[in-house]
Amino acid sequence: MATQTITAPRLQDKYHKEIKKTLMSEFQYKNFMQVPKIEKVIINIGAKEGQEDIKLLERFSDELGAITGQKPITIRAKKSISAFKLRQGSPIGLKVTLRGMRMYEFLDRLFNIAMPRIRDFRGYSDNSFDGRGNYSLGIQEQTIFPEIKYDEVKKIKGMDITIVTNAKTNEEAKRLLELLGFPFKKS
Repeated sequence: MATQTITAPRLQDKYHKEIKKTLMSEFQYKNFMQVPKIEKVIINIGAKEGQEDIKLLERFSDELGAITGQKPITIRAKKSISAFKLRQGSPIGLKVTLRGMRMYEFLDRLFNIAMPRIRDFRGYSDNSFDGRGNYSLGIQEQTIFPEIKYDEVKKIKGMDITIVTNAKTNEEAKRLLELLGFPFKKS
């Protein structure tokens, strides 16, 4: 019986070998445990159309699963709102939470493959931090990911991505993301 060795993702190796040391010297941390790290990545798709067309929701679910490598959960409405023709319990979105190796692999593909494929892309603003080191961004279409075949897409759908870090300040989180290869707008 052959044993299989699992290699760490490229971005995770880079974090442990280079980025930790850089952050430690820049922010004068006394211990390696103080160095900020990415804890999880959350990807959301709002799919209001899922109430009328369940096949479309399944299609979005398959596409998000292909992008992230993990099956998404369906988010359901907590209460009915008649103005929006929304009933309690009807599906309104999809969500995936990535941690560990899948998280680093997704971020690597996002930073190095998907984001350069965005039309007229000049980088993301650094104003989307929440004050506690977490960064949120929106993507207008799922077709920027190479896992999605453009011919098979029924409807273009955007997604929200939140990168959750354990950094204490926005400056620490921004520097961490810069070192990982996140494309911020040049000032």
